[in-house]
Amino acid sequence: MKKTIAGTEVDVNEEGYLTDMNQWNESIAAAIAAEEGVGPLTEAHQKVVRYLRDQQAAGAALTIRSLGKSGVVTTKELYDLFPGGPLKKASKIAGIPKPVGCI
Repeated sequence: MKKTIAGTEVDVNEEGYLTDMNQWNESIAAAIAAEEGVGPLTEAHQKVVRYLRDQQAAGAALTIRSLGKSGVVTTKELYDLFPGGPLKKASKIAGIPKPVGCI
């Protein structure tokens, strides 16, 4: 289905996750972050988003534990940056599919 985010029409699934990560840009990330109650996006947020996009492109399985061990952020920082479902919200903002382990 189509949705207009930050003035750009993008393809999303029923939960609002982008289905084509190539449609993503930083304006879309900022708009999704605002919708999710996260933001404004700081450099710390951006580091997490870039890491998630790189990992997704590499085909890696994403978990809170692996992100916490990555050195990008600690698990506590992740929860502080993306409260109320950190990996789910961070993935949505990053324009990647919802991680398998997220409800």
